[in-house]
Amino acid sequence: MARCPVTVRDAAPEDVLAVRELLSTVTIRGHEDPRLEDEMTAIANVALDPDQRLVVAVTDDDVVGVAHLVRARLSPLHTETAVHVLHLNVREDQRRHGIGHALLEATVTWAEEKDSSHVVVAATAASRDTNRFMARLGLGQAALMRVATVTSLRSRLPVETPAAARVGSRSHRSVGQVLAQRRSLRRAQARTP
Repeated sequence: MARCPVTVRDAAPEDVLAVRELLSTVTIRGHEDPRLEDEMTAIANVALDPDQRLVVAVTDDDVVGVAHLVRARLSPLHTETAVHVLHLNVREDQRRHGIGHALLEATVTWAEEKDSSHVVVAATAASRDTNRFMARLGLGQAALMRVATVTSLRSRLPVETPAAARVGSRSHRSVGQVLAQRRSLRRAQARTP
């Protein structure tokens, strides 16, 4: 099948419906869908930030791919920057037509313009095709990112922060010792009539 010419450009607020459709496969549990006006504002805000870009791939005036680019330090200990590619997605019927390559080409060009030394791409762990595509381009696996809402994560964490985990704590007892002592106290209370 012949490849259609692909143009990559910055997303505009009027691309919001196409971008929404492309990102609809990225679901976050407990996430409330934003209103259309909020999405348009978000796209406009990204355009104003010199360290972010939301780019779309277009063929025949049809948005078929999207990528969110964020320039940030490679790690908290590095002074050099990297371009982090988040929410890279190509419409399913347009995959294997050079859309992903075009989006990553635009990413590399922007990284060079910003003097960034690395490109970091987030990909869904379950997407075998996407991960194979990234591997063929020479991107090695560095991490697996997981997402949760603050509320759901808080519900699974202890109500009181363990003494050893508190910042600036002078306690030298390990968390294991504290937990063992609590278990012993519970057993003793259970035995008492």
